[in-house]
Parts: sequence; structure tokens; C-alpha cells
Amino acid sequence: MSNNVVTKAGGAIVRLSQSLRVQLLCWVLLTLFGAIAFNLYDSFWSADVTAKLVTDRTLLASARVIAEAVRVDEGGNVQVDVPPAALEMFDTGFGDRVFYRVITAWGNLVSGFPDLPLPAVQRAGEDRAFHGADVRILMLDHPVVGLPNDGTISVTVAVTHNSQYAMRRQLWLSDFSKQFVLVFLASLVTILGLQRGLAPALRLRDAVRRRGRNRLDPLPPEMVQSELRPLVHALNDHMERVQNQMAAQRRFVSNAAHQLRTPLALISTQASVASREDDAARRDEALAALRTSTRQISRLASQLLTLSRAEPGSRRPRSDATDLSKAAREILETYAEEALKRNIDLGLEADRSVVVEGDGTMLREMLVNLIDNAIRYSKADGRVTVAVGQENGHAVVTVWDNGPGIPEGEREQVFERFYRIMGTESEGSGLGLAIVREVVDGAGGSVSLGAAEGGGLVVTVRLPL
Repeated sequence: MSNNVVTKAGGAIVRLSQSLRVQLLCWVLLTLFGAIAFNLYDSFWSADVTAKLVTDRTLLASARVIAEAVRVDEGGNVQVDVPPAALEMFDTGFGDRVFYRVITAWGNLVSGFPDLPLPAVQRAGEDRAFHGADVRILMLDHPVVGLPNDGTISVTVAVTHNSQYAMRRQLWLSDFSKQFVLVFLASLVTILGLQRGLAPALRLRDAVRRRGRNRLDPLPPEMVQSELRPLVHALNDHMERVQNQMAAQRRFVSNAAHQLRTPLALISTQASVASREDDAARRDEALAALRTSTRQISRLASQLLTLSRAEPGSRRPRSDATDLSKAAREILETYAEEALKRNIDLGLEADRSVVVEGDGTMLREMLVNLIDNAIRYSKADGRVTVAVGQENGHAVVTVWDNGPGIPEGEREQVFERFYRIMGTESEGSGLGLAIVREVVDGAGGSVSLGAAEGGGLVVTVRLPL
């Protein structure tokens, strides 16, 4: 039971720590409390200064009252009757004790405590210790009529700190209460402001939640504040990309179904013809056509699988060291027999070693599709040349052929899946260059098409070394 309570409490704390409202409120309150703490320290210091100043003014007034009560009698003796008002002005109800001393200029004690210490500077209060108590003490020199040579007397008054500390505390608590009310009101206004400020974001959340699975039309940026509009634009861009990807997937599935339907129908027809045919020659012809259709559908399935694996996120990223020169040489060797049948001159111009990092399997599939396309679309007695080299920190793979080439206006479209140029006689699925583009993009490179001298196509692939 206790573990469940702790777990729920921990989950609630995590949810609160992830709340934007709570985070903003915490930062605002943290700033307010920081400012309040500084202000309270400053107000405490100001209250202390004020309390000392008031105490010093009271001490000075008391000393003057006592000094003005000093007189010289007919015998030249200095006497003083301390007025009760001089001491009663310290009776503020906090139990302070008052000490005083009156002495002549030549050091004779007239009245008061003889051991009361003297401050260093007159008319300025000082904190001292006297009779086991901390006191605030002040001294005043005052002239007295009747003393020879305009003589003066010195009056020293001291009082304990009870009233001073009480005054400081009252001043500070008064300031503290005002600032506490200020923080409370600021927190309340902040919470209300956060509620109103986050309302558009909550409306955006509700608008997204209310949408159906297939609704991907853009959201109006005007429904939120200007600071949140980049988020709405990012959501709209993301939904547009998802929409485009879904459309591409639908086209891919539709085209794949169409491409598979034709060879499957041919296979079914050819198999039926072969099973019904009594003539051995005609049966062998049907079986040969059946084998050709089987190879076509097998290659189409292989290309579909390769294209699926080449798409981003379809497989765990790999970082193989792949020698493109060696891979191109091995692939050309596998196509040598087919090239000989059509009398196509295969050539390789490659540096000894051109190594790139990436998915080795997919890089080989890229080379396979480039070379297969070049041989497939080359004329009989034609020529296909593969060059592998390095340039400006990039591996460069170039494939020339003397086939029909690709019109400039369609060079970007041929990278789309199942796209084929009208009037092309060669058998193909329209997936070769789409696979090349996916692999090159995944490796962080680029691919471009151009026209070869004398007719034909040049495909150039650049990959970072």
C-alpha cells in the first residue's frame, strides 16, 4: 500500500515538473522571491539604521535636557537636578534601562554613574557594553554660565537596546507584510495571466485532438500568439510531409500492384499454354517465356525489397567501410556474360582504393542498379564505362552509356518510383534510379544526370569520403 502511494506521489511530481504552467510559475515566483529576499535584507538594514538614528536623536535630546539643568551655586559649585523628562522619554514600554553621567571639564563627577564609558566622538551614538548589558551611548559637551573661562560640562547618556530593537523589528515586519501581500497579488496575477496566456495553446491541443486520423489540412496560425505560430507552422509542415508520404505510399502500392499484376497474368497464361500444348517446340517456347516472366517478377520483387530497405528509418544505420573501386569491379564481372551476349564493351576506370563509410549492402545495390540500367538501356554493340575516383573530399562514381539517354525535362522525374519514359523499348520496372536516389540520400551524397557525348546518359554520384 505504501509503495503504491509513493509511486503515485512520484508520478504526480514528475507530471508537475513537466507542466509548462508549473515551470513558468516557478520561474516567475523564483524571480519574485529573489527580489523580495534582497528587498527584505535591504529593508532590515534600513530599519536598523532608522532605529539607531531615532535612538541617537532621543539620547541627544535627553543629554541636552540634563545639560540645561546644570547650574553653578553662589559658592561656585556645579550642581544638577536631573529632570524626570530626561529619563522618561525612554519609557516606551520595552523595559529599557537608562544610565547617565555628568562631569566637569576638569573631570569632577557631578552626577550619575562614574564608570559609564565615554564614546570616541561626541554627538554620535555608539554601541558599548555596560553592567552586563549592551547599550547605545552618546556624549554631549555643553557650556554652563558661571563657570570660569566659559567652562563646559560633559553629559553622557546610555540606554539599553530594547526599544531600538523593537522599533527595528516593527519597521521590518511592516515592510515584510507589504512585500508578502505584493508577492501574493503578483502570484495571483501570474496564475491568471498563465491561464489566459496558455488558453490558445490548449485550444491548439484540442483542435489537434478533435481531428480524425485522415484529416491533415493545415491549422490556422492565427489561433495562437505570435510566439507559438512557428510551432503551428512546423505542425503544418509536418502534416504536409506526412500527407505527401502517404500519397507516395499509396502511389507506390498502386504501382507495385499494377507492375506485379502484368507479369503474374503472363505467368498464369504461359503456364496454361505450356500445360495444354502437345507440340514439344511450342511447349518449350512457352516454358522459355514463363522463365523470362519469372525472372522479371523476381527482379521486381527484389527491387521492391531493396527500395523498402533503402528508405530512411527502415533499418538500423550501419557504418561499413566500403571500397567502391573493388565493389564496382566485382559487379562488372557478374555482368560480363550478359554484356558479351549483346556485344557491349564494359570498361572500368578506377583508383586503386576509394573507401566510403555507410551501409555496405545498400551501396553495392546502388552500383548494381546503376550498372544494370546502363547495360539494359545500351544499344547492341554499345559501350558502358564505370569510373570511380576522388574529388574535393568526395568519392565520385560516374557511369556512361550510349543508350537513348533521358530528355532534360524528365531527368528529375525518373527518380520517382515506377516512372518510365514513354517509348522505351527495354524491359524495366522504373525502380532502378529511385533506389539509387534513396541510397545516395541516406549516405549524405548527391546524384545527377547528364547527356553523354555522342548520345547516351551520364550518371554522377558523389559521396563523402
